[in-house]
Amino acid sequence: QVQLVESGGGLVQPGGSLRLSCVTSGFTFNNYAMSWNRQAPGNERELVASITSPSGSTNYADSVKGRFTISRDNAKNTMYLQMNSLRPEDTAVYYCAAVGPVRPLGGLRSTYWGQGTQVTVSS
Repeated sequence: QVQLVESGGGLVQPGGSLRLSCVTSGFTFNNYAMSWNRQAPGNERELVASITSPSGSTNYADSVKGRFTISRDNAKNTMYLQMNSLRPEDTAVYYCAAVGPVRPLGGLRSTYWGQGTQVTVSS
């Protein structure tokens, strides 16, 4: 059974920091690209950051570049998002996602989602 479980969300003041974790099981973690995504009420879900494997190359949304750091520990099947200098506009539900390798015969890659963790940035 595939599971992705986020944790680490909560209430933080502007300028503060949080570290999110995504603990996974049920699939070959190191074969999957991982990402953090977020969605605020009334908004589209947006990609925040992604990280590949095994290269570990990263990409960030412009809105979080320089403030957030994505990382992964393949030995622990876990992905992290270090969030610094948080702003009220970072308030959203943050979701962990896994995207599998390209299939030789084409078609969509396997995609798995966690349940999300709430991040609220407010004074």
